[in-house]
Amino acid sequence: MVFTDEELKIRRERAARAVAMLEEKYPGAQCSLIYKKPHELMIAARLSAQCTDARVNIVTKELFQKYRTVGDFANASQADVERIIMPCGLYKTKAASIIGMCRKLMDDFGGELPDTLEKLTTLPGIGRKTANLLLGDVFGKPAYVCDTHCIRICGRLGLTTSKDPVKTESELREILAPEKSSDFCHRLVLFGREVCKAQKPRCSECILAEICAYNNTKKSV
Repeated sequence: MVFTDEELKIRRERAARAVAMLEEKYPGAQCSLIYKKPHELMIAARLSAQCTDARVNIVTKELFQKYRTVGDFANASQADVERIIMPCGLYKTKAASIIGMCRKLMDDFGGELPDTLEKLTTLPGIGRKTANLLLGDVFGKPAYVCDTHCIRICGRLGLTTSKDPVKTESELREILAPEKSSDFCHRLVLFGREVCKAQKPRCSECILAEICAYNNTKKSV
């Protein structure tokens, strides 16, 4: 969607206020997936599809203890990886992706994660959401992780207009300060779990209520 200059100004001001308020509420912004090495975050993020981060963190304890390097995963038995990650669901597809992405890292990138969105999304099972997560958390670059929390909350706030992840990302790139983007997305996850829930948002307890288009619309009805 194309915004006028005035609309962009309003959205940027609202985004800056939302960023500041969530910074105060959640001073420590970090990914809830547990990892020590860059490739571990990549794999944990793949496992998190249609699975809770809490369950992924349980599963990756055994997985990362047994397979310690990109090369280990590239040479892993798919059946064994499937066995370990089965509690995460979609385990056959996810196991194939994990082994495939690590083989491509070994073959095309010297066993190291590339640092661009374009190259990261060439890895099997890695879409824009995970690629953005890696750019922000591993490389400290501007990142726009448009997961369900981000799409829902930014839509309610009136920052974005689409439920499509790619369109949401494009709109956020126009209004969010790049250096704030990655941490803002992490804070949206915490905020979405605690307050701005999908089914029953706790608007009466929301620190963003005064700038929220959804809340203000409710009050005017």
